[in-house]
Formats: sequence, structure tokens, C-alpha cells
Amino acid sequence: MPCAPATGRRWPWLILIPGQPGLREIEDLSAADQARLMAEIVSCGPAIRAMGQRLGFPVDKLNVGALGNVTAQLHVHIVGRCAKDPAWPGPVWGVGVAEPLSADQIKKAMTAAAKALKL
Repeated sequence: MPCAPATGRRWPWLILIPGQPGLREIEDLSAADQARLMAEIVSCGPAIRAMGQRLGFPVDKLNVGALGNVTAQLHVHIVGRCAKDPAWPGPVWGVGVAEPLSADQIKKAMTAAAKALKL
């Protein structure tokens, strides 16, 4: 199955943002909240794979990153990757031009993610 063409359409992607203001680093979370964040990251794997399947993007590998260089608020990216994607094997940041999803593609991707997350 081919990868989707070169952001929204290039990689299935979710971002987790802890609901506590002013956090910058994972170390700013309590130990319990760090464990919760890790569990939430892991639970996003099936959602990313479901989004990818729905969008015609086979997810071979999950990338997880908490960069925060541009947006200081703690947030974690979970990105689905494929050996044939436009940035493989390097990081996705700074590669190409964003290609937004259509409203229909967004609905399909979010429906697949919600089902995988059992929301």
C-alpha cells in the first residue's frame, strides 16, 4: 500500500497537551502525571494506526517527540511513519510544505481515532 502524498496528508499525527497551565517539560509533571502521560502516548498508537489506515497511509513506525522549541507549553507529538514517506528516515519537522486534509478526511481520521481510543 503506498504512503499518502507528501502534514495533514503526509503523516497521521496526534498531539497530547497536559491540561495544566505553565508546564514546559515532562519533568514538571508529578510522577503520577508522568505515568499517565506515558499511558496516553501508548494508547495513541492504535489511534494513529487507525487514522493511517483510514487515510491510506500504512503506519510502520511511531515517532514520539516533545520538542517545545517553538511552543513552550508542554505537548507531545505522536506521528505515524512509513518507510516510503517524504521524510523517511529523518524527522518530519521542517520537511516540505503543509498539505491540509479536507473536511471529509478530517472527519474520517477523527472517527477512526475516536473508535480506536474507545471515546
